Amino acid sequence: MLILGSIVLGASDVRRAAAFWMEALGYVPRDEVDPAWTVLVPPTGNGPNLALGLSDTPVQAHPRVHLDLYAENAADQAAEVERLVSLGASHVDWDLYPENPDFIVLADPEGNRFCVIDTSHT
Repeated sequence: MLILGSIVLGASDVRRAAAFWMEALGYVPRDEVDPAWTVLVPPTGNGPNLALGLSDTPVQAHPRVHLDLYAENAADQAAEVERLVSLGASHVDWDLYPENPDFIVLADPEGNRFCVIDTSHT
């Protein structure tokens, strides 16, 4: 049986990306943060790792794979979006929002898109 072990993101500055995601998720480096490759792990050991690899590939405007970060409700979603933006994330002018979306699209400091989901949204 397989389990999801790591999600891998490309970064032009691995140290900057690692600093953002450690603050965003509360993850810690598995080993010393390397400028070419690093793996961040949940401090409890529960959940997938987040690996960051040096890449010069351009960010996709509509990536085929992205992270969804869950918030319990609209108030938590708004607070988390504000916190993530204060850490260096930016709002993405997303042209594919449905009517009455339960998600907000952000980009990390490297431009990788991710969503903050209001899981109470119906």
